[in-house]
Amino acid sequence: MYRYDEFDDAFVRDRVAQFRDQVTRRLSGGLTEDEFKPLRLKNGVYLQLHAYMLRIAIPYGTLSARQMRQLARIAETYDRGYGHFTTRQNLQFNWPKLRDIPDILELLADVGMHCIQTSGNCIRNVTADHFAGVAADEIEDPRPVAELIRQWSSLHPEFDYLPRKFKIAVTGATHDRAAILAHDVGIAIVRNAAGEIGYRIIVGGGLGRTPMIGKVVREFLPKPELLAYLEAMMRVYNLEGRRDNKYKARVKILVHEIGIEEFRARVEAEYATIDGSATNADPAEAARIAAYFAPPAYETLPAESPAFAAAKAANPAFAAWVENNVFPHRQPGYAALTISLKAIGQPPGDASAAQMRAVADLAERYSFGEIRVTHHQNLVLPHVRQADLFALWQALGAADLAEANVGLITDIIACPGLDYCALATARSIPIAQALAKRFADPARQREIGPLEIKISGCINACGHHHVGHIGILGLEKRGAESYQITLGGDATENAALGEIIGPGIAAEAVPDAIERLVETYLALREKDEPFIAAIRRLGLAPFKAAFSGEVRHAAA
Repeated sequence: MYRYDEFDDAFVRDRVAQFRDQVTRRLSGGLTEDEFKPLRLKNGVYLQLHAYMLRIAIPYGTLSARQMRQLARIAETYDRGYGHFTTRQNLQFNWPKLRDIPDILELLADVGMHCIQTSGNCIRNVTADHFAGVAADEIEDPRPVAELIRQWSSLHPEFDYLPRKFKIAVTGATHDRAAILAHDVGIAIVRNAAGEIGYRIIVGGGLGRTPMIGKVVREFLPKPELLAYLEAMMRVYNLEGRRDNKYKARVKILVHEIGIEEFRARVEAEYATIDGSATNADPAEAARIAAYFAPPAYETLPAESPAFAAAKAANPAFAAWVENNVFPHRQPGYAALTISLKAIGQPPGDASAAQMRAVADLAERYSFGEIRVTHHQNLVLPHVRQADLFALWQALGAADLAEANVGLITDIIACPGLDYCALATARSIPIAQALAKRFADPARQREIGPLEIKISGCINACGHHHVGHIGILGLEKRGAESYQITLGGDATENAALGEIIGPGIAAEAVPDAIERLVETYLALREKDEPFIAAIRRLGLAPFKAAFSGEVRHAAA
């Protein structure tokens, strides 16, 4: 893991002191809310429906056990005893008091954390594959480059007031687990025909009001040239992006309006003017960063642990958890495991302070003190000996963290929705809870197989509904909550946007409607055919017919 040095620490402490002064002036009336708003947003402070919300950066989703314990302490001291892990691999506290936020930022700084650029029209927290450094299909660990981008983009003077927020994701694997095609910029580590490692650069993806899949702007960029090329892209966007209409201000709109060929030409022209030697990372600095992400001190173990195999054979519940929640590790004798934050009936992504401490303890005991946050709103322990998995599973069960549903129909992504968010037009959490209860039976979940439901409480799409196998968008329609259903979305390397299959329906009609879609899939699928594959083979017609049958529509 990357560890802050003296420069990093001073950088964050200075920002805390600056914001403490700004909060003092706001509370004393020296700053109006309009004057304070851009200042608080740059420090991750939102004003939601009922209280302020604080969004904490977890760069590329990597946490230490010490950091997780500090988050638990903050949850108990300054919030209501829990935190919410988000689709940006961040953590949000929903109930802090404004007067306490500078103290919270000090506690975060004590463990090398901050809230800088988790909001505002700037380059946001850089995300990455949550199995980085672990997956067998990985060409190269993406975390060093994600850290390099974090350092380059933090308070970058030229890009501090962009036309709109800007999100970057990085993957180093052949299978995209970071949703790079749904980002403003996606970076894939690739090899060219000569076997050299570089980057495929994708631009113009994004969800929200105008969802789009990103397009390749550079098929292969040599590794040393990354920052200069990003600088060129950001300059083109900063100059050409719309500032007269925030709904048309994202880079995806610019790419759509001028076309990818013209955008590429403008980037290449700008790139030719940049002094790469002054912009790109010094090789020694890049090597320094990369050294922090060296593999831990693994033991030399057989590929298969006899104790692990015996535990699976003797305990069907453990075997089911392994099947869904355990990911194969590139190091023989080890595994990575996903801790589901989707216990049946609980708000997706929420973890109590006690659960955070339990995860921290288990990470120290079994996973070299390292934790990852996924954009699916779950946690990962990336380096666990197979022989330890059974004991770890039992400990997770004691903390109510052993739900064996990762990738299944109850592993639902959901934004906070109208329960918290001032922008939301409908609730998300109660819909997720109702669906999880409807499909709670573990045997039925396994029968259905991999199926991703994603729920957003407004058009901003923080729940990624556009790329859900089943997407659910909550809207307000004539004073009532109305839910629009899409099918066929995908956030992987085969990225696709879901298509609407019918008119909006009332909240209470959603579980029955999803039930009919699932039953149609089960009736029509071929042997072992996943839901998304069946959608692609069959088309939407049979699902539209099932959806429209006896659906109770929202108030007309």
